[in-house]
Amino acid sequence: MAVSSGTRPWHTANLVALDLEGSGAQERDDEQILEIAAIRLIDGRPDLPTAYTTCIDPGRAIPARPWISPGLAGLALQGEPTLDDVRGDLIARLSGVWLVGHNIGVDWRLLHRHLPTLTVAGLIDTRRLAKAAAVAGKLGLSNLLTHLDLTGDVAAAAPGSRPHRALWDTTAAALLLGALIRRHFTAEPTLQQLVDVAGIPTETAAAARAAIAAPPQQSLFD
Repeated sequence: MAVSSGTRPWHTANLVALDLEGSGAQERDDEQILEIAAIRLIDGRPDLPTAYTTCIDPGRAIPARPWISPGLAGLALQGEPTLDDVRGDLIARLSGVWLVGHNIGVDWRLLHRHLPTLTVAGLIDTRRLAKAAAVAGKLGLSNLLTHLDLTGDVAAAAPGSRPHRALWDTTAAALLLGALIRRHFTAEPTLQQLVDVAGIPTETAAAARAAIAAPPQQSLFD
């Protein structure tokens, strides 16, 4: 008998943590993706061996501004794959999944602007979940990792990366999700209960509702 949308545990859903580093929202429609990372969650834990991360050559120099992540300014990305080089792979990996991230709506808007054919099941925001869980202090990623004693876990899981780079922030969001769920819920939540607390709307809301009831799909992470 199929598991209904109201009883399926959250960790059985097709969840993929995601982070993008961009050239800055001040560029509006000209903002470029500079780096992207995606990590599938299996049983609620990040599956690091299948993690995907790549820098992306924007085709121009990136001014060194305070919000540009370290190592991505100037011509540092020259010679990296272009977005066209990885477009098909990204769509194959991310189609139909639940995207998890810190302020994931910001990442989604930039990603969907460049990959308009990509359709996801929905978005789960760890910042929104942290607010619901009443974590003390600011709700920035670094503060939450410190408060929940997760910084060392992220460093161990993403060696060679650093804060404000895609792999680090993606790993952080993946680990943060489980920690916040344990903090906020008194019992293991269903996917629907998690979405009710931490979900944010997209134009694919109808697909998200259908995805809650559908069995997890295979992806390129399998």
